[in-house]
Amino acid sequence: MKKSYLPSKTWFLIFVLGGMLYSGHTTLARLAPSQILHLQIPILGTSLTPQQLPMGLVSNIVIDLFERRDQGGLRIQFHTEPGQFSLLARKSIHQAITRAMNAANLPVDSWTIQLKFPYAGLTVYGESLSAMVALSVVAMVKGDALLDGRILTGTITDQGTIGAVGGLQLKILAAYHHDFQRVFIPSVYDERDGDWQTPFLMQVSPVGTVQEAYQGLTGHQFHDTP
Repeated sequence: MKKSYLPSKTWFLIFVLGGMLYSGHTTLARLAPSQILHLQIPILGTSLTPQQLPMGLVSNIVIDLFERRDQGGLRIQFHTEPGQFSLLARKSIHQAITRAMNAANLPVDSWTIQLKFPYAGLTVYGESLSAMVALSVVAMVKGDALLDGRILTGTITDQGTIGAVGGLQLKILAAYHHDFQRVFIPSVYDERDGDWQTPFLMQVSPVGTVQEAYQGLTGHQFHDTP
């Protein structure tokens, strides 16, 4: 597993005044206004080779999250450098985070989320990263770590299901070449993709709901038990 793609054990608190203010994995994280949770997560995508052939990609998104003192609503901000987010990617991520937070019954009024694509001069397009980003944000708020070697591609629909995306075979192969052991994909997939094959020693797991995807990524329940 390459270090740059490990989602768990990459949690940092910067400008910390009092250390980590949550305990356990199912307690809502309560941060002082000066504390920021920082997490780098892997995402799957597609691009073109110099010969204009389609290829799968594994890249990273950086997420910073902090809780404000006010109740002004959820704020999702996108850095414009070093890399950028397309309008479609921004819209899809915004929808997915909002839907995931609501589905998890998490308060949203005081959270600010900042997203960065750390590749100079490049733009992330499409929607397929949105479920991975959104469920990573939920994990940060809840205090759950992402499990090593796991990655998700898909969107989040307004019904709380994992929406279909294209390029599955290319994304699965990209994840395989970056040593991911398990890839979560939508249980309903784009028929234009046709059949896809699972590489040797890799597990490809269709998931239908945010609850299934979250448990697969973290090993924890999506909803906290009383």
